[in-house]
Parts: sequence; structure tokens; C-alpha cells
Amino acid sequence: MASAQQSYVQLVAALREIALLNSVSSVLGWDERTQLPPKGAEHRSNQSALLARMAHEQFTSPRIGELLAGVEGSELVRDPHSDAAVNVRETRRRYDRQRKLPASLVEEMEKTAVLAQQAWVEARKKSDYAMFRPWLEKTLGLKKREAECVGYDGGHVYDALLDPFEPHETTAGLRRVFESLREPLVELIGRITSSGRKAPVEILERHYPAAAQEKLAREAAAAVGFDFQAGRLDVSVHPFCSGLGPGDTRLTTRYDERYFGDAFFGVLHETGHGLYDQGLPAEHFGTPLGNSISLGIHESQSRMWENFVGRSRSFWRHFFPKAKEAFGQTLADVGEEQWVFAVNDVRPSFIRTESDEATYNLHVLLRFELEQAMLTGDLGLGDLPAAWNERMEEYLGITPPDDARGCLQDIHWSGGAIGYFPTYTLGNLYAAQFFEQAKKELGDLDGSFAGGDFAPLLGWLRKNIHSQGERYTARDLVKRVTGRDLSAEPLLNHLRAKAAELYGV
Repeated sequence: MASAQQSYVQLVAALREIALLNSVSSVLGWDERTQLPPKGAEHRSNQSALLARMAHEQFTSPRIGELLAGVEGSELVRDPHSDAAVNVRETRRRYDRQRKLPASLVEEMEKTAVLAQQAWVEARKKSDYAMFRPWLEKTLGLKKREAECVGYDGGHVYDALLDPFEPHETTAGLRRVFESLREPLVELIGRITSSGRKAPVEILERHYPAAAQEKLAREAAAAVGFDFQAGRLDVSVHPFCSGLGPGDTRLTTRYDERYFGDAFFGVLHETGHGLYDQGLPAEHFGTPLGNSISLGIHESQSRMWENFVGRSRSFWRHFFPKAKEAFGQTLADVGEEQWVFAVNDVRPSFIRTESDEATYNLHVLLRFELEQAMLTGDLGLGDLPAAWNERMEEYLGITPPDDARGCLQDIHWSGGAIGYFPTYTLGNLYAAQFFEQAKKELGDLDGSFAGGDFAPLLGWLRKNIHSQGERYTARDLVKRVTGRDLSAEPLLNHLRAKAAELYGV
């Protein structure tokens, strides 16, 4: 009979092999969204489905269960936060869930995701929801089957689909989070709108050549710490970051030569994700200690670098001269004060990824509510565009003029990522609380940013978050790092302070 130590060594080896298989699948996913010719979609769906089935079968094999049982209850896992205990605990949690999913369902979901994403690209291009609806119906049906398979302990069906993205979170818990934000945000946005002050956003809508945008965005990503020897930046319809494994983290963005903010802040956002992936301990690749804690924590890193750093006055004290040099006459008549106000503009917008810090969470709330309604059948898919537009009018006072700027704007549903959107708001909350604590511990971060030194903040994040893997749950990590439970106050304080400075409210 193998000892607990032998079982553990064999378990780690098996997990690493499965992780390699999944990383191959991730390469195909990156290629699909950046390079794949349209006629290759069917073949790619078969490739991805095969890999998904192989990885699922390996992970859910009785052998993994035997190895887990060989370690559980032993001295190796006596300390709940030891390396072995963390890896066994989190592997057991995933193993029990995945064992409930038939390999045929996993394969079908993966195949459908590839084909649905290709259909979404075309539907979005033509702004035609009807083209995408059959794929959304199929995807939703598969996700309902997934929820039925894994169960949700008497809670909401949505709980079952939250777990892969935000472990230990519940629909009820998210509702409480949103409720604590909704009224204060609506009230703050109302005061900003009625302040009479308007940010000079027209300066962001001049001619910004894509090549110059890319050069400046790359420079910013490298300045804050992204290692381009271990990563790259490409173009895709929907920006994303793909951490393929140690030494290979890939970012994408999209360029609009008539709008500066989309690409630049998109790159900073994805860079935040990339810094997290590059900061995960390579020696633990394939195990929970080599994984990010949750998508909410992952999102906290992207939102921190995009907003708390990238839109700060001190960041542009360093980078605005570089922007003026990059774009020449385009910014010849623009001063730093105007620029900082423009990139911190607050006003309702149609596109979530282009929305400001204050209105962003209302976009997420809309999606959170619609996902639940679609899952329960309270919202028929034929009524989705109208329901989307009604909520946009209710929450933000604007109505999308077409499907591309309405219910077709995000890639998530085409890939089966139902339950993903709430992690964006959690990320904003986590980011605010982490950043508040980092400032307390590190002192004059604004002075560092103004001097082009972002290493102190990155070092703090590496130590407190990136290097921890899945040692703690998201909520536990927040409490350990900041000394208190997750709260909406740090985010609201941040938004109110910025509104007072820029809008005088």
C-alpha cells in the first residue's frame, strides 16, 4: 500500500499532466480568437472537444480519487494551509464536481462554445441577434444540464454555474453585494450628471494611429511590470488575457483610430490579468497552488492597474509626456489637466468595456439579472434584446441603437460563461480594498507612479496575492490582507473622492 507521501507525489504528477493537456487546449483557444480562418471553425471545434473530453476523463478517473483518499486524513494535510492540504482540498472540490458531469456533456459544451463564438463574431459584425439566438438557446440548454448534474443544494440554479468562476459564492450573496452598491452609485451618478461639468472627451476622439497606440500601450504594460519575454500582445474582436502556463501569457486588444481609450485602457486591464498569471508560482504549475484564487480576485488585478493606477493623476504625470510625443499634433493643444479629466469622464455608455468606473457596475447588474431570468425561464430568449434595452434605460437612461451595442456586445455567453459577469463587480470591490491597504502599507504610491516606479505596488501584490495560489478562499484572502471582511465602502470612497475632485460634487 502506497504511503501518503507517495500518493501525494503521484497526484501532483497526474495533475501536471492534465494541466499540460488543458494548456494545449488554451493555445487552440487563443489561436481561434486571433488567427483562425472562418472555414476552420468546425475542425477547431472537434479538436477542442477532443482535448476537453480527454482532460475530463483523466481528471475524473478513479485513480485520482484513490490518490486523494491516500492523502486525506494523513499528517501531510494536518495544517489546512500547508501546500499539500491546499492542493488536496481544492482538487477534491473540483474532482467531486467534475465526476458529476458526463464526458459527453463536457465534449458537447466545448464543441458548441467554439461554433457559437464564431457565430457570435458574425452576428455582432452584422448587429443581428437573430443569427446568434439559436446558439444561445443551445448553450443555455447545455448550462442547465450542467447545473442539474452538479446540483445546487436547494439554492438558486445560478449557484451551480457561479462555482467554477467564484468558488464558495452564492446568488444570494451577490445580490447583497449589488444592493449595497446600487443606490449609492445611482445617487453619485445623478450628482455628477447634474453638476454641469463636462469632461473634454472630444480630445480622446481625435485621430490616434493604431501603430502609435500599440507602441504606447506596450510601453505602459512593460513599465508596470509585464514581461514581454514571457508574453505577447495581439489583436482580437474581444480583448482577453490567456495564461497558457509558465513563461507564456498572451494579451489581446482592439484598436479604434478615432478613440484613444479603448485600446490603451484595455491593454492595461489585460496587463493586470497578465501580471497575476506571470506572478503565479511556476513550481506549482498544474496544482491549485499554481492557480488564481477566483475570477473576482483575478479581476481585482486588472481593474486595479486599469483604474486605480492607469487613470490616476500621478500615472499621467509620468505618461502624458510620452503620449504627447507618440501622437504629436493630435495632442499639441492638450494639457495634463484636460487629459486626466477626459480619461476619468463619467457618463452612461452602451459598451461595458468602455464604461467608466462609476457606471460600470450597473452594466454588470443588468447581465447578472438577465442571466438568472434566462436560466429560470422568466425571460424568453426572443425577448432578450428588448429586456436588455429596457434595463439599460432604467439603470443608465440610454437605449442601445442596435444589437451590437446591446445584447451582442460581450463574448461570454457564446463561450458558455454564464455566471462570469458578477465577478467583474467583485473584482472592483476587491481592487478598492486591496489598493486602500497597499497605500497604507507602502506610503506615497502617487509619488512612485509619478516617477515611473510601479515596482512597490507590484511587489506588494506578488507577495500578498499572486504567490498565494489557492491557499485561501477569496473572502478569506481579503480579510487576511486587509484585516476586514469585503466591504463596498472602499470602492464608494474612491469614486466619491474622484467625483469631488473632478466634478465638485
